[in-house]
Amino acid sequence: MDDPYGSTIRQRSKKAADLNRLVILRSGIKYLVATNNRSALSRYINATTTQSYSVLQGRADAGVIVLCDHASNTLPDTYGTLGLQEKDLKRHIAYDIGAAALTEALSKGLEAPALMTRYSRLFIDPNRGEDDPTLIMRLSDGAIVPGNRHVDEAERQLRITQYYRPYHDAIDATIDQCLASGIAPILLSIHSFTESWKDVPRPWHASVLWGQDSRLAHPLLNELRREEDLIIGANEPYCGDLVGDTMWQHGTMRGLAHAIVEVRQDLIQDRAGQDAWSERLLRIMKALLASPVNRAAFQSVMTCQVQTSRNNSSQERDIQMSERANKQTKLEAAVFRRLVQHLRERNDVQNIDLMNLAGFCRNCLSNWYAEAAGIEGIALTQDEAREIVYGMPYAKWKEKYQREATEEQKARFQAASGEDH
Repeated sequence: MDDPYGSTIRQRSKKAADLNRLVILRSGIKYLVATNNRSALSRYINATTTQSYSVLQGRADAGVIVLCDHASNTLPDTYGTLGLQEKDLKRHIAYDIGAAALTEALSKGLEAPALMTRYSRLFIDPNRGEDDPTLIMRLSDGAIVPGNRHVDEAERQLRITQYYRPYHDAIDATIDQCLASGIAPILLSIHSFTESWKDVPRPWHASVLWGQDSRLAHPLLNELRREEDLIIGANEPYCGDLVGDTMWQHGTMRGLAHAIVEVRQDLIQDRAGQDAWSERLLRIMKALLASPVNRAAFQSVMTCQVQTSRNNSSQERDIQMSERANKQTKLEAAVFRRLVQHLRERNDVQNIDLMNLAGFCRNCLSNWYAEAAGIEGIALTQDEAREIVYGMPYAKWKEKYQREATEEQKARFQAASGEDH
C-alpha cells in the first residue's frame, strides 16, 4: 500500500427511505431474519475462479467477508513480466507476501467467503480508486516497470474493465448475497508490509488500519495488543483512510464495519509463520464475532461522512455507489416485508414461543418499528406500529389467535428474560 493523497470532505446526502428500511438499518432486524427466515435463502457463497479473481466458499451468514487485494504476483500471459526481472516479481512491489495464505486460512476457519485477486498490483492496483494516479505504477520502490511506461487511456480502460472492475463487482455481489441472508457482513482485508522502508526498520509486528469507522478496528486492535509478545501499530505504516480504496468503496460507502490487518511480511513468508498468524487471527476473530456487543455494532449499517475528490470520475463513482446502496435498501426492505408476511401467515406460532426460541416476538418488532420512526421524526403510535406488524389491530389478533400460555412456556420465558411482553 502507499500513503494516501489529499482529498476533501463532504457529507453524503441522506437518501429517502421508508420505514421498512429504517427498521432494517436501525433496529437489527437482519439478525432476526437470519434466525427465523434463513431456510428460504441461499446459505453459501459458492467458490469460483475467473481471470481476475477467486472466490473461496463460505457461509453467507458467517458475518464476515475476508478480502485480499494483493494476493498474487502473476500477470496475464500476453503481458509477460511487464519487462521486469523474475526477482522483482517476488518482491513486495508485486504482491503482499503471505497475505493469500492468511486469507485462505481465515476463510476456512471462519467458514466465511473470501475474495482474492489473481493478478499483480503492478498490472493494476485494485486497492486504489479508478482516478488514482497510482492505479498503474510506472515506478515502484526504485524499480521501473517498462510494461507500464507507455500505458495510454485505452490500455488503462482495458485493464480496468477486464481486471479491476470484475473484482469489485464480485465483492459487491458477495456483500449483497450476505445481506440477503439477513446478516450484515464485516469486511476484513488482509495485507502485509515490508520489515523496513528505505533502510529504516519498522518495529510493528502487525497493524490495524481504518478510516472513519472504528467498529471493527478498535476491538481488533485491542485484542491484538493483549498479545504480550507483539508490537501492534494503529494506522501504521500507512493510514487506512484512502479515498477510492477497497475499504472505502465497500465498507465506508456501504456503511459496513471494516478494517485492514497488515502483518509484517518476514513473519509470514514461510508456512510456519503463516500457520502461527492464521491461528492467532482466527482465535481473535472468533472471539470478536461471538461478542453480543460487537455483533450489535457490526449489524448496524452506517451513513458516514466520506472523503471524495471533486472530479468527473469520482462523481460518476458516487452515482454508482448510490445505485448499489439503493439496491441494497430494496433487498433489505423486501426481506423485512417477507418476514412480516411470514409472521402473519403463521398466527399459530405464539409470541411466547418466539421469545423462548429466538428472543423476540411480534411486539418487539412493533416496538423497534415505532422506535425507528421516532428517530426519523415520524409520528407513529405503538398501536399503529403493532397493526403494521400484525396486519390487524392487536386486540383483534389476541382475540382470534392468542392462546393461554402453558406453565412450561411461562417458566421458560421467565428463565430466559424475566420480562413481561
